[in-house]
Amino acid sequence: MAFQRIVTRVLPDGTTRKVYPFHISLEGMESTLLCRDDEDYDQLEKCIYVSAWKGNCLVIIEIVMSNHGHCSVLAEDMESAYRVGMLIKKRHSQYLAWKYNEKGILARTELSVKYLDSDWYVRNALSYIPRNAIDAGARVEDYRWSAYRGMFTGGRCPAALRRVADLSQRERSSLFHTHEDLGNVPWLLNADGGIEPASACDWQYLESAFNNDQAFFLKTIGTVNQAQMRQMLVISGRKRQTDTEMLAIVKNLADKWYGKTLMELTPEMKARILPYLYRSYHTTIPQLARCLGMPRDVVATLLPVKR
Repeated sequence: MAFQRIVTRVLPDGTTRKVYPFHISLEGMESTLLCRDDEDYDQLEKCIYVSAWKGNCLVIIEIVMSNHGHCSVLAEDMESAYRVGMLIKKRHSQYLAWKYNEKGILARTELSVKYLDSDWYVRNALSYIPRNAIDAGARVEDYRWSAYRGMFTGGRCPAALRRVADLSQRERSSLFHTHEDLGNVPWLLNADGGIEPASACDWQYLESAFNNDQAFFLKTIGTVNQAQMRQMLVISGRKRQTDTEMLAIVKNLADKWYGKTLMELTPEMKARILPYLYRSYHTTIPQLARCLGMPRDVVATLLPVKR
């Protein structure tokens, strides 16, 4: 059967609706880290699922990184998908503020929601998401904080131990940091208390997007143009900074991170700042080279994805 990009699904509220695929990305701006330890990664993953459920949408696949996260959802419209993105941003910011007593995190994270309006766009977005694991120096199949492991399993969850619906309200609050009623969710938890993705994702949609062929999925993951997809899914629409504005941002970051002026930064310090600037702002290799006073080829080598 040919892949159907627009499908009909039973949504969390029990209604049957026509739904469309969207990509949601959340990125920490400047020095903001969304995840600092395993608990943070686990909470952001759970935040994605809880927010989608609350927003009456279905998660297809997701991944969580240190300062950004991506997911693809099936939603009735852009408004619904954007609402889910805002819920993720708000809930995780509240969690970080509670845990680290930091304020203003909400204002220092950027949300992007894109409608996937072609079969090509869907397949490449669904491949781009798990491929982000490579930026963390991990193999896609080994990265822990991704729903990749739930794909092409036939919905089986061999590591599952408990149903979220069977947890007490206190246990749900402890594990999910939410007071939302999760008594009707189909999710299963593993021994670490993490969600088993095959129980929470619409894996059937992803598999049908690749003609139910795992080799096709793996091939697309290996060949997807990461720079192109990041431009289309994350950066497109973001305001580009002038050199003067970017230079001011770099100087401020040097002071906040190291208590130094830009001229005092060592090459190692600049190398650490680069990926944050690249992910947090609509910038280019030539602009980064100019503002940091580094050769273009060195900047390109230090970035996780060249463009």
